[in-house]
Formats: sequence, structure tokens, C-alpha cells
Amino acid sequence: MPAPGLKALSALLALGLGLFAGPAGAQDFGRIGGVSVDVRPLAAYGGGPQAEALRADLTAALRQAFGDRIVRGAPTLVVRVSGLSLNPYAGAQGASRGSFGGGGVTDYLDGEALLVGRDGAVLARHPQLSALPASSGGAWYDPASERRRVAALAEHYAAWLRRQLPTQ
Repeated sequence: MPAPGLKALSALLALGLGLFAGPAGAQDFGRIGGVSVDVRPLAAYGGGPQAEALRADLTAALRQAFGDRIVRGAPTLVVRVSGLSLNPYAGAQGASRGSFGGGGVTDYLDGEALLVGRDGAVLARHPQLSALPASSGGAWYDPASERRRVAALAEHYAAWLRRQLPTQ
């Protein structure tokens, strides 16, 4: 029979391991009921029209990327966008020959994918950061370049999310 101290230690270890195997880790993203994009955290920082454009682009990209996983009645995939960074880009990446990274101009899209049940409970979560060169929008002097950069980030985010989310 184990000593009382070992019994308590075993119980604590079991409890600790149980925390890692809770509902967030038990769910998979193999079947979803639909997609939704929440840009409220971004809009709160003055994102306005750009946040709404990102919502439209990311929603379309997620529907395309996850279209074959959509099943009626399954939990909803909600992507909550927490950051969008479009850095100044003036046509040159700035990296010199022989340098070890750096010097480039990069755009970022930061967010978290949530699997949300019908009752609103978060069943699983997956944070993700996407990065693309600022040149992804084409010619820097084109007025539509910034809009294309947002669309490119949305497509990139959705494609990588598809690859990264666990399925059973």
C-alpha cells in the first residue's frame, strides 16, 4: 500500500495531467458547422474599414479552405483577429546580398482559431500568426496595393490554418 504522501502526490500529478487533456485538447477541427470572423479586437484600435475588408476576405478564404469540412450541426470555426500590421513599403526589400535575414519589410496577421459549440462554449483554440512580404500586394505605387496585401494575408492565414488545425 502506498504511503499517504505518495498517494497525495499521485493525485496531484493526475490532476495536473488532466488539465492538459481538458476539453480544449480533446476536440479536433475535422468537422465544422461554419466559419465566422471576429475583427472587433482589431476594430477597437481604429481598424474601421480595413478591419471590415479583412473580415470579408478572411471569411471567403476560410470558406474556401474548409469547405469540405463543413457539416451541419458541428461546432463553428471562429477566427478572432487580434492584430493586422501593414508595414510601410516603398518598392525595395532592403536586404543586401549576403545578409542573414532582416532588412525585409513584412506584413502580419495575428489571431486565434476557436472551435465554438452551439452553447457558445469554446471547445478548442489554436493561435496563429501569419507573415508575408509587404510586396505581396504588387507594385507599391498602385493605390490598390494595400487592399491586395490585406487579401493576400487573409488567404495565407486561411491556408496555413487548414494545414495546422488538428483533425482525427
